[in-house]
Amino acid sequence: MKQKFDIIESTCVPLPLENVDTDQIIPARFLKATTRDEKFFGDNLFRDWRYAPDGTPKPGFVLNDPRYGGCILVAGKNFGSGSSREHAAWAIAGYGFRVVISSFFADIHKNNELNNFVLPVVVSEDFLSELFASIAADPAARVRVDVPAQTVTNLATGRSERFELNAYKKYCLTHALDDIDYLLEQKDKIEAFEKARK
Repeated sequence: MKQKFDIIESTCVPLPLENVDTDQIIPARFLKATTRDEKFFGDNLFRDWRYAPDGTPKPGFVLNDPRYGGCILVAGKNFGSGSSREHAAWAIAGYGFRVVISSFFADIHKNNELNNFVLPVVVSEDFLSELFASIAADPAARVRVDVPAQTVTNLATGRSERFELNAYKKYCLTHALDDIDYLLEQKDKIEAFEKARK
């Protein structure tokens, strides 16, 4: 869903697993779906970890733990590896996550998240470890992500880090524009350029 990004402050859902691939995020069988409905993909985020074969929630999985919630997912290193399926980003967005924090993202998945209005925030491994520790100590621990300033702050400790964000994607996120919206916003400039070339 297109939403403007400014300052996001939220509790977090911790997923301290490394090398989480796109098939674990959204299993391949859901790629046959003929819908782009966000709820459909969000309901099936981490499907095989989240539900038993009969559809009952698995009590040991974090998304089924009522202590954790919010719009920030904190994940282990190398998040989104594997295939390039955009459905993984659809599922993350459809569940309601607006930010994913990790120490490393697979490049294609990182771009898919940005294209689907999910902000991937890369932090140091030390900061990530501290964040997991803060959430483990208090599930109500909050994180602030300041998109204009490109900083992420663990409010439990006060520690902040700056994260990288492509200037074009930053503009799109802070103005709730996808690539087509951005081009349409530039329509007058494009038409003026074309007229000048005649």
